[in-house]
Amino acid sequence: MNIVMKRKIYSQLLEWKNTSASREALLIEGARRIGKSYIVEEFAKKEYKSYILFDFSKISREIKDIFDNYLTDQDTFFRLLYLQTGVKLYPDNSLIIFDEVQRYPRAREAVKELVREHRYHYIETGSLVGIHTNTKDILIPSEEHRINMYPMDFEEFLWAMNEEDLANYIRECFEQRIALPQAIHRKAMDWLRQYMLVGGMPQAVESYALLHDFEEVEKIKMNILDLYRQDMFHYAGAQANKVARVWDIIPGELQRKPKRFRVGSLQKGARMRDYETALFWLNEARVVNPCWNTTEPNLGMKLNADYSKFKLYVGDTGLLVSLSMDEDEQNRLELYRKLMLGKLEINQGMFVENLVAQMLRANGKKLFYYSNVDKQNAKEHYEIDFLIRKQGVTSRHNICPIEVKSSQRYTLSSLMRFNIKYKEYLSTPIVIHSGPLKQEESLIYLPLYMAFCL
Repeated sequence: MNIVMKRKIYSQLLEWKNTSASREALLIEGARRIGKSYIVEEFAKKEYKSYILFDFSKISREIKDIFDNYLTDQDTFFRLLYLQTGVKLYPDNSLIIFDEVQRYPRAREAVKELVREHRYHYIETGSLVGIHTNTKDILIPSEEHRINMYPMDFEEFLWAMNEEDLANYIRECFEQRIALPQAIHRKAMDWLRQYMLVGGMPQAVESYALLHDFEEVEKIKMNILDLYRQDMFHYAGAQANKVARVWDIIPGELQRKPKRFRVGSLQKGARMRDYETALFWLNEARVVNPCWNTTEPNLGMKLNADYSKFKLYVGDTGLLVSLSMDEDEQNRLELYRKLMLGKLEINQGMFVENLVAQMLRANGKKLFYYSNVDKQNAKEHYEIDFLIRKQGVTSRHNICPIEVKSSQRYTLSSLMRFNIKYKEYLSTPIVIHSGPLKQEESLIYLPLYMAFCL
């Protein structure tokens, strides 16, 4: 059975090809194992007459010699590439892919001259860690357009599960603000719980689509977590131990209430400045999604950000599940079963909130939250999970506050107080919950499976 792994980034690749590929290369940035190489090669097969893929993680000595010695003489360079690969290249209709380009910075530097010749189109892929660290002694090309790639979101997961009709129906109902029929709502929630466990790493999704075996999925996810840990100690240098320490305590920090990351949890007396570089490394590697505190919910949330206060989500919720349970190898499948049924003893809310953060981030949203601490007055002590900017900017009412609720029973006292305090700033508040879509005069309730539509 052949699983089609459709990705939304494909439309961005097409836009680049049709508008700017003749004057700039495309660099796809993102975490390891999110499917960059796969989607670029699929794009090359469908949209070009021919292509060559150079994987610099396993390039041959002969090819490397051509890059080392002939890049400045492009006629000879491309003639030798043809003789070595047997692939004929066509002006404006051939794509050259530099895969894992961080392993050979010389090729990245050459993009400037290659693009200037206007012969062919060029795409680079690589992990952010290597891209940002392996730049010593090279000139970063200005002829390079960057786009971000993330793990598969819920809609892409449904496509892989051959549930494209369901995905389309969810989006239609979101746009029309109508609830799914109860039976379809239950089906969508069931798929969402499976997505929460499997996550959006393409290798795990493909395995689940083929076998529907959580045990096999878990092996894949644990291998990816091992790879990430190896990267920490390979690329983070003197900060490696601190990076690993931050990574390891994320599940515990997310299980707390409130979920704000406490640097003091890392070691007694730890200060933010002691771990700034480690946090920056994890963010650059795209294995985490930071959510920054903002002191005022207006269009300038970044200007009002308090970067000393933040929440730290894992970039993929399926990996968070495995990271949280990596000591329970004997009982992991039972834990999966309980999580599917919503009967897990640990705080399921951390997985649900991480899931929403992941889908907002995949849609290009910067993550901010609001926290008001008043030890003297409990009524003024509240937190809003996420703040996002609405699509059309107006003179006021531009920020949508979002509260995420994982249980059937919940209160909205924080959201109500926040709405009263900042009513001039706010668009319609959103509650993301496990129930169906419904609207009230001042609120809209969205089911969790609609988060990808925001």
